[in-house]
Amino acid sequence: MTIEEMKARYAPHGVLIGDPQTDEYQRVLAGKVLFHSPNREDVYQKAIELNLDDCAFRSLGSYPAGMKFVL
Repeated sequence: MTIEEMKARYAPHGVLIGDPQTDEYQRVLAGKVLFHSPNREDVYQKAIELNLDDCAFRSLGSYPAGMKFVL
């Protein structure tokens, strides 16, 4: 499933993505949705439960204007 398909189906939830397909900048383009929830902590907890080797998390909601991210 592509990120656009995930947004159409699961927004504004967070999704746990298995076997993520990424571009050269490590942006997630597609993968298999393993779990989704409106509660970010539930998604993180599911990732811990599943003990996955290769997964990604993506929030499909919007962020407040002016929000800054630190990576």
